[in-house]
Order: sequence, then C-alpha cells, then structure tokens
Amino acid sequence: MDYQETLEWMFARLPMYQRQGAAAFRKDLTNIKLLDAHLQHPHKYYKTIHVAGTNGKGSTSHMLAAVLQEAGYKTGLYTSPHLKDFRERIRVDGTMVPQDYVVSFIAEHKTFIEKHSLSFFELTVGMAFDYFAKVQVDVAIIEVGLGGRLDATNIITPEISVITNIGLDHTAFLGTTLKEIAGEKAGIIKPGVPVVVGEKQDETTITFIQKAVREGSEIFFASDSDFPEYPSDLKGVYQQKNKKTVLKTLETLQGNGAFLIKPEHISEGIKNAAQRTGLQGRWQQLGSAPNVYCDTGHNKEGLVEVFKQLRQEVYDNLHIVLGVVSDKDLNTILPLFPKEAVYYFCKPNLERGLDAVILSEKAAFYSLKGEVYATVAEAYKTALKRANKEDLIFIGGSTFVVAEII
Repeated sequence: MDYQETLEWMFARLPMYQRQGAAAFRKDLTNIKLLDAHLQHPHKYYKTIHVAGTNGKGSTSHMLAAVLQEAGYKTGLYTSPHLKDFRERIRVDGTMVPQDYVVSFIAEHKTFIEKHSLSFFELTVGMAFDYFAKVQVDVAIIEVGLGGRLDATNIITPEISVITNIGLDHTAFLGTTLKEIAGEKAGIIKPGVPVVVGEKQDETTITFIQKAVREGSEIFFASDSDFPEYPSDLKGVYQQKNKKTVLKTLETLQGNGAFLIKPEHISEGIKNAAQRTGLQGRWQQLGSAPNVYCDTGHNKEGLVEVFKQLRQEVYDNLHIVLGVVSDKDLNTILPLFPKEAVYYFCKPNLERGLDAVILSEKAAFYSLKGEVYATVAEAYKTALKRANKEDLIFIGGSTFVVAEII
C-alpha cells in the first residue's frame, strides 16, 4: 500500500474515537500493553513528559516542546486529534513523521494490529513511541488523548506529570462531576514523579493532593505562582494560564536537574511556539478586512475563555460559523454564545457531526439566530460574502469545523 492507501486502511479498519465516538473508546490498557511489548517497549529509550487536562493540554504540550527544542534537545511531540494531516500527531523538532515511516510501520505490524483489533488511538500511540525511539529523541512530550488513567498513553513513567485543568467534558466516559473527572486524570500521577496542576479548583484540588500523597509525588499548583509575562505567537487571553503551567513545569524540571534550560530558551520557545511546533487552531487569525478567527475550543470551560477573547476584539457586526458533534451537551455550551451574532449553522463532515437543522433548532431556544448550510465551506463562504470590512467572523464549536476551514 502507498501512503494514501495506508491511511484509508487505518481509517476504515480501525475504530477512531474522533469519527465514531463511544464505539472506539477503550476502557483498559490491555491492548496498548500488548503492542508495547510487541514493539519492545520503545518509550523506555527516552525521557517523557505526560500532559493531561480538559483544556489547554495541546497548547501546553506545544509550548513545552518549543522550549526544549530551543534548549537543544531533540524533542518528540505526540498530540491528538489532527486537523488536516494525520502526521500532525507525531512530530520531532516540529517536523511531521515521514509518510514512508507510516507506511512501513503499518506494513510491518499489520498482522498484529488485525489480530488484536487495535483501536486507531492505540495504534497511533504505539507508532509514535516507536518512531521517537528509532530517531533517538532526547525527550518526548506525550499528550493524553482522553482522561488519563485508562488512556493508551498511560504506560509511560515520565519525568513529570502535568494536568492543566478539569472541566465537564466527555462525561459519558470520565464521570459526571468535576471530582470524578479529576480522579480519572489523576491516574497519570506515577510513584515518586512530580506533578504540576495548572489550576486550583475547589472541587478537584483535594483529589490531586490525595493521589500525589498516595504515590509519594511532589505536587505543585501553577496558579499559586507568579511569573514574568512572556509574549507568544499563540494568541488568546486563555494562553496566560497555559504559560503559567508551562513555566511551573520547566521550573520543576530544572530543580530536579532533568534538563538544562536557560532563560533565553524559555523566552524564545514561548515566543515562537506555534512556528516551532506547527500548532494551529488556537485563536488563529485566518484573514483580515473582515478579521477572521478560528478556535478549536468546544466545551464549556474552553468556550468561556474563547468568548473572553472575543469580547476584547473591536468590530461592527459579529458572524459565527458554528458546527458541533452529536454527543455535545448543547444545553451547556449554547447559552455561552453571543445573542447579537448572525449564525451560519453547519455540520462537520464526519459520522459524529450533528445535523445543522437540529443545531439551529436547539440554538433558537437560546435566541441564537441564523441560517442552515449544507457544508462548513458553504457557511464560511456565505459569511465572507455578507461581512463588511469592519466585521468579525468567528469559526468554531468543534475541532472538525476548524479543520475544514484551515
């Protein structure tokens, strides 16, 4: 198979949570442990940093990777989901894994994959760990996919565990309260390994402290610390919280002697984080006159931060291209959206996408008014046509809506 055929095989044969939802979610580590043994435990050949959290774990992971790259370390970065290209998930020093490697990995391990019915996520985690070992990275930043305790990435013993924050997302799998969800994410805390928690929250702090005590792990809350301001090419006011988490993580790593990181590495890494790592979709500007912004924030906590940013922008009229997935709790997120905007309702192009008519009907209950469009592209094209130069267009509601526009 060539690269395109390999991707089609992966998407067609393997359960993929982003496309199928609950059917693809694995609630144990059996398969990933089998794959890890089959690959001869590649993650043991380099240092790792494990990053979990409801919001901000992607930005945090990319900033950490950018700083470590600046410090001269060969740095792997595993994230999910991808926006445009599957290979975005696996990078070394900002460069995506080669197509040839993806093809050869599948060809070599296809029989094992089929025999054990590996999920899409399990396969990609194994592929990333194996690739990082083969190219001999010094360190790899590993972003949790979903939760923590039972996430396929949770077979590593990192230098440090990072948990950005806790919000009510993926409640069908992780629990219906912040405390329950915190318990799942606290599952990445390992014996004797320090943990940095980005935000202190009344409902979750004790859960993290208790888990850290049980594991004999030092625990630090980034929100308790004061750091100087670092400019970044990652825009959005919500990045202030992520920067604090990154800075506390780096401070802790330096204190442990795990890495040699100078002040200029930190300032340059954070300043050029998106450029160094290829991160997209975080308050990203796609056009001007009218200004066009997109953001992948899709749960209550993430959208609260997005709309804080939106309120700081200056514009005449607001246009919002909105699409969501079908398992999204609309009663939680729709009340957050500005009522004065004109809406362009659409369905992201995947099985989990919510029908745009259903979305518009539900939105009407919250006085959000607009028209329905057959595709994301048509919705965006219409918004561009109708907007004046002094207007603002926002695209969001789902990672997949953003992916279709970028």
